Amino acid sequence: MKNLIIKSIYCCLCAVLLLGASACSDKFDTREGQLSSSAIDYTDPSQMIGALIGAYNVVGTRGWEEPLLLSVRGDDVNAGGLGDQQPFADTDQYVYNKDYWMYNSLWNGHYSDIIDLNTAILQIENFMEFMEGEDLERAQQYIAEIKVLRGWLHLNITRTYEDVYIYRTNEPATEIEENGISSKEEVLQFISDEMDEAIPNLPDQRPNERTDLPGGVTMYTAYALKAIANLELENYQAVADATGEIISSGKFSLYPDYYQLFKKPGELSDESLFEIQYSDFGNSTGDSFYHLYAPFGPQGWEPVRENASGGWGFFEPSMKFIKFMIERDDETRLVTSVNFTNRGIQALEDDGVDVPSYVSNTTPSGDVLNDYARAFFSSGKQYLPSVQLTEGRNNYSAGKNYIVMRYAEVLLMYAEAVVRGANGTGMTADQAVNTVRNRAGLGNLSGVTIDDVMDEKFAELAMEWGIRYYDMIRLDNYDELSYDGRSFSAADEYLPYPQAQVDALPLGD
Repeated sequence: MKNLIIKSIYCCLCAVLLLGASACSDKFDTREGQLSSSAIDYTDPSQMIGALIGAYNVVGTRGWEEPLLLSVRGDDVNAGGLGDQQPFADTDQYVYNKDYWMYNSLWNGHYSDIIDLNTAILQIENFMEFMEGEDLERAQQYIAEIKVLRGWLHLNITRTYEDVYIYRTNEPATEIEENGISSKEEVLQFISDEMDEAIPNLPDQRPNERTDLPGGVTMYTAYALKAIANLELENYQAVADATGEIISSGKFSLYPDYYQLFKKPGELSDESLFEIQYSDFGNSTGDSFYHLYAPFGPQGWEPVRENASGGWGFFEPSMKFIKFMIERDDETRLVTSVNFTNRGIQALEDDGVDVPSYVSNTTPSGDVLNDYARAFFSSGKQYLPSVQLTEGRNNYSAGKNYIVMRYAEVLLMYAEAVVRGANGTGMTADQAVNTVRNRAGLGNLSGVTIDDVMDEKFAELAMEWGIRYYDMIRLDNYDELSYDGRSFSAADEYLPYPQAQVDALPLGD
């Protein structure tokens, strides 16, 4: 129920913004990135929130392929056996097809959303001409929130394709002509600088403390994004400074139940720094705002709740990750991250793994995975137990939120920065790592090394937005990505520009 307010606003205002179904007929068209302002009264501050809600809706409408494509090249994740999406499986093997629709969809989806966000900023700036006092401060906050959302989209694009465009307006043709393409370093610095500009105008709260838009962006979301950008830049002091601000605020803590963190009970917890919210508003029929989780799900299962649908089998935790976790006896995080089939368990045993008794094809919530052709395992982090579905809703993981940034990642970024020589404040690297380990039921480490930190990130953040992959290419750790017959080199770090974009834009080959 924590996010009911924002979801209700999504439902009501997005109907206004997207469908023009209200008397005021404000329309934020996310398909074209155009803003119709003919019926907006810019002197009325109560209408200003419409642009912000439209911005959150834009970010929430992610294509199902996006998190899969961002993650699949890591050694924590494998593509399922996909006869109908062979280029996706090839991508997992570092064989890239610039004509593949997913590559173009990721590019188009992110950039069209960035343009929409820029349009929302322009709309708020129109309001600002008539605002003063608290209304003006609120307008500045809304723009700052949208800049954080825009920064996250730019981060995904540059991590995927390296040198890309920075769009600050809703006139990309002009920006391309005037500014051209930016290096990855320039994009990351742009993100970091934008967060510095945004932070003073954002709420000094956890996202779940906001009462206007529960779960919305706050200054700590911006600090987290700044830390991620500077981690990519290997500017470790800036990472320590940004994460140190989050830690020293005293506002964040790890959700005590790692398994439920990724389920309904963990939604908008004190660990969450940025979480895309979805809902069916608790109703068995009618409006819903969902992400399509079916690609993550098993093709065959026996759910506790009758009629709950399975998935497509497109995405599975890797054998390498599972072996790593079993060797660590990292039970809590393993059974949370991986849903097993009997066929997968047998494959582990055939490979000489002493599979512990806690590994089962029955999830902790009682759903049973049957064997299916495409994969040995499915991801538990994108799985919502069938008993947590709203009655009458049968889509796989229907209404589940999608965590993007969380405090555990902040602690581990901080630990890495300190171990690499940055000056930390208020906490040691040992304390940061052990806070994460203790939640998982593991004992303390002393004198943590960089290998300890990276192992902890592997265990804690697997199957989450490609974090593992981006760590490995940042560190040129190609040996880790050369696993199970794969051979990774520097030439494989980035996807090629989609051919459709090469044909349309001054990108080069």
